[in-house]
Amino acid sequence: MNAADRQIERWQDQFHTWGPYGLLAVGTLLAVTTSDLTGGLAPWCEAGGLIVAAVSLQVWHGPRRGRRTPSRRGTVYYALRWAIAFALTWLNPFFAFYAVTGYFDTDEVIPGTRRQRLGLFATSIMVAGSQSGGMPIRGTTQWAVFAGLLVANNALLFIGTHFAFQEEQRSRDRAATIAELERTNAALQQALDENAALHAQLLVQAREAGVADERRRLAAEIHDTIAQGLAGIITQLQVVTNSQDPNVVRTHLASAQSLARASLGEARRSVQNLGPAALEHDALPEALKKTVAEWGAQQGVRAEFTVTGTVEPLHDEIEATLLRIAQEALANAGRHSGAGRVGVTLSYMGDEVSLDVRDDGRGFDPLNVAPRSGTGGFGLDGMRARAERIAGSVTVEAEPGHGTAVSARVPLVRHG
Repeated sequence: MNAADRQIERWQDQFHTWGPYGLLAVGTLLAVTTSDLTGGLAPWCEAGGLIVAAVSLQVWHGPRRGRRTPSRRGTVYYALRWAIAFALTWLNPFFAFYAVTGYFDTDEVIPGTRRQRLGLFATSIMVAGSQSGGMPIRGTTQWAVFAGLLVANNALLFIGTHFAFQEEQRSRDRAATIAELERTNAALQQALDENAALHAQLLVQAREAGVADERRRLAAEIHDTIAQGLAGIITQLQVVTNSQDPNVVRTHLASAQSLARASLGEARRSVQNLGPAALEHDALPEALKKTVAEWGAQQGVRAEFTVTGTVEPLHDEIEATLLRIAQEALANAGRHSGAGRVGVTLSYMGDEVSLDVRDDGRGFDPLNVAPRSGTGGFGLDGMRARAERIAGSVTVEAEPGHGTAVSARVPLVRHG
């Protein structure tokens, strides 16, 4: 309830408390000053006794003080006040000023709609009698006037109560709407608080996911670059250890030195999250061609590279992923297959790019290969993870004694 509503309620309390006294005083004053004209207010003792009774009744009923609940006590008060007002109006019609008090507080003191209407009708009898010339009613003409005024008064009461009911209903509707808006605002605030908490939680999860993804990226880069480079260096040094030919030693030491430099460069690029060094100055086909040729020379294996379809510039992430998959597939072939021939094919197929690495080595049974992620390796799982990060896939076809084929398919996303 706002300040204006509280002020109105205070005024209503004051009127219901002191209004009957004021109206009784007005009626008494008019009755006394016009007693010679109306011939009323006789005998004086009866009128005085009724006025005292009216004041006593108001004192008994007491101040309203914000009470708005009809009760049996209120009904008794209303009935006694009506009886006193009727008697006073019978003595002098100007006491109808006191009688109209019944119009203002019927719904405040009488419970039940039917009883309230009966109270209003009873009050209208006194008012109509006063308006028709006073009571008792005499003669046909006065009775006709009284009946007409009674009908008019009740019609006005009906219209007034109808509008009052509509206004009260609108007030209730407004109160219900305000209450609903308050509930909605509370629910909205709660939802906003929950969203803020969820947003904070998502930020934490995104941070953790970013850290985990960066760890996986670095681990994969280390496996694909540094680890393979170190493995190549070890292979070259083993040849040097087992050879007495100075030319062979010199050649393999140079190769080991070159692998060490390349591995160091790849390590720096991995930390800085840069693309592979092979793609720094060359597009994917040229980088793959050089990678296959270098791998074949290091392993002493016949390695061929083929491009099919119309070559298109690819997104940096697509090129880096396919190059890393090719490097991993070649590394696996060098370590495990014992192949004498390896073929690498890069195919541009409309909205897809395919990379196939095939060898004629000893092969294996794909169903008997356990995931290596638990031991720190990546291998096939690493290739699949790389392809899946760019909505691609990796399939492996192998059979013991009949070689291995690794095929990677990724979307063709053009550069820029």
